[in-house]
Amino acid sequence: MIEFLVGAAAAVGVGWLVRRKQRQRLAAGSPDGIPCMARHPAGAGRWRMGRVFTGPGGVRWVPRRGEPVPLPGGRATGLRAPSVKEGISINPGSRIVACTYGTGGAGAAAGSIEIAVMPLDLRELLEAVPQAVPQADPARHDPKDLS
Repeated sequence: MIEFLVGAAAAVGVGWLVRRKQRQRLAAGSPDGIPCMARHPAGAGRWRMGRVFTGPGGVRWVPRRGEPVPLPGGRATGLRAPSVKEGISINPGSRIVACTYGTGGAGAAAGSIEIAVMPLDLRELLEAVPQAVPQADPARHDPKDLS
């Protein structure tokens, strides 16, 4: 019985420390960007560690090694939990945000990227890369809608 009490106290202590560190990072303005893992292009390649930075130059993903990937006009198109296979490579408690970026015009290349973040960082990422507005499908017209 004492072992259960010690284990519960340790779990509460670790949870308090993790949450405290998260609050300190958010209060400091998060100068280090949003820690994440990304797969570029989406659905291909492997997961690479990096950070998502926001700033006057726009949103960009900077991998630990390699060239930064600018995300001009980036929009989140989907949110999901990792599959069992992906959970081996990334933290199974994370959330994966599928994003598209670029307009395809004015020399900007369009592309896609999947960004995996921890649930505590999800809100911050969705503020940096807003969700795409779903377009109405004319084939699914609601007869009750008279407009």
